[in-house]
Amino acid sequence: MPETVICDTSPIFYLYRLRQLDLLKRLYGVIVVPQPVIDELEQGGAEGEDVPELATYPWIQVKSVCIPRVITLVTDLGPGEASVLTLALELPDVLVILDDLLARRIAELQGLRITGTAGVLLKAKQQGYVEAIAPIIQQLVNLGFRISNRLQQDILRLAGESHD
Repeated sequence: MPETVICDTSPIFYLYRLRQLDLLKRLYGVIVVPQPVIDELEQGGAEGEDVPELATYPWIQVKSVCIPRVITLVTDLGPGEASVLTLALELPDVLVILDDLLARRIAELQGLRITGTAGVLLKAKQQGYVEAIAPIIQQLVNLGFRISNRLQQDILRLAGESHD
């Protein structure tokens, strides 16, 4: 298990909406989020979105970002993604959980280990925390989560739920 698991807004938002946020605790123990992730969730709540109140989850810890180097280098990222990547570059032995394609590409270029919401669901299936992920992936899509058909099929195949 990595020393630190840092999570972006999207996986927290969607796992919460799926009523599966606890999977993060079960799979990784403590999750770290930078303040901008909390800010984005609070903004969503102010706009009427159903979002978690992270203060009620003691296993989610807020960590400050010391050097905003990614934030200044990449302006197309949102504050959550930028701060997650910056924090990941400041700490050793990190797993980053994020869904944004640009942020994932930057993380890969920086040599960071990454997963996303679908990867969390796959790991939960592999470790026996959920019985089947096909219906959960469908719920995710129904909530507006963007995932390619190819990635859906790859995830379901890896989960042993493919009908190929």
